[in-house]
Amino acid sequence: MFVNSLLIIFAYLIGSVSGAVIVCRIMWLPDPRTQGSGNPGATNVLRYGGKKAALITLGFDIFKGVIAVLVAKWFTQEPIVLASVTIAVFLGHSYPIFFQFRGGKGVATAFGAFLILIWQVSLAALITWFSMAVLFRYSSLAAILTAILTPVYIFWFTEILEYIIMGFIISVLLIWRHRTNIHNLLIGKENKIGNKA
Repeated sequence: MFVNSLLIIFAYLIGSVSGAVIVCRIMWLPDPRTQGSGNPGATNVLRYGGKKAALITLGFDIFKGVIAVLVAKWFTQEPIVLASVTIAVFLGHSYPIFFQFRGGKGVATAFGAFLILIWQVSLAALITWFSMAVLFRYSSLAAILTAILTPVYIFWFTEILEYIIMGFIISVLLIWRHRTNIHNLLIGKENKIGNKA
């Protein structure tokens, strides 16, 4: 029980390390929380920092999810613990204790966690996101549609109740984190991929 609690805390703390903020500081770019959409994530970094900074940020955020679940799986295979760790690393990215709880949306970090937990779900989510992004050129819309479908993918590939509940929780949180994007999409003011903020 003690070890399980430590795994969840570790996941939250590693999730709280903001890839976007760190990458921008190293590359002498402005704080992403003060630029563009204000979201410390790869898409916002792409708008003003370029592809290199965005790709490093994306890789960093995915890696956090991968490490959190890999470490947890080293100690346990209990679905409730692994599901809790996945939620914790996602929450850490979205509400990081090291950065005044101002985090990103959590799409990349959730993807990294699912990549280790249920790789088929990550693959299905990646195909969904990429297809929607190419079709509509809105990163936010692609993320929202992927979030909606992810619990369905989890149910399809595994019938583990804890994972299904976890997927639903993360999906709801992702949609909530995109509420401003949803509003901008509805009024036609959302930035398309590749456009400056």
